[in-house]
Amino acid sequence: MPSVNIVDLNNAPVGSIELSDVVFGAEVNEALLYEAVRQYTAAKRGGNAATKTRHEVSGSGKKLWKQKGTGRARMGSIRSPLWRHGGTTHGPQPRSYEYKLPRKMLLGALRSALSAKLRDGELRVVRAFSLDDHKTKNMIKILAKLEAKKTVLLVENEENTNLQRASSNVKGIKLVPSRAVTVYDLLKHQEVIITETAAKKLSEALS
Repeated sequence: MPSVNIVDLNNAPVGSIELSDVVFGAEVNEALLYEAVRQYTAAKRGGNAATKTRHEVSGSGKKLWKQKGTGRARMGSIRSPLWRHGGTTHGPQPRSYEYKLPRKMLLGALRSALSAKLRDGELRVVRAFSLDDHKTKNMIKILAKLEAKKTVLLVENEENTNLQRASSNVKGIKLVPSRAVTVYDLLKHQEVIITETAAKKLSEALS
């Protein structure tokens, strides 16, 4: 089982934690990581391409000429797709590109991402994010003491109002609860700082 040092907000060692070998010491499966990121980005895709049908384009609905006797082809509306400036037939419409991956694949991808972060020295454990206030400048000082990188994913197990408010205005910082950690966020950020309780929760949930 991998052992990781626990630090406080002053970056001083205060202990160590034994992480689950199944979750944080798994073999990194790059194919699973690719599929998980692809699924996440597909779900975020807007899908806003749209064309107007004959019922949406501008134009009168009046019948252009009588049905019979003119020698011309019958025509019911100037908005017909057969006419210039008419509606579009079978054109693209807004749709969702979201699809689901099997649960086992998602869990395997999360284990691979967490293991890769720990392997590369990009995952650190803090005792707790105990902030006295929600001031952004104090949060920046804490990150400086922790020698955090430019982009950091903060993982907290419990709701922390001070941490949420203090970190929301810091560029490159994202706070997520342990239950909402995604492979995309883990790989996008250069470093992951996780609380001790959140690390234990992930070890239990993904084992």
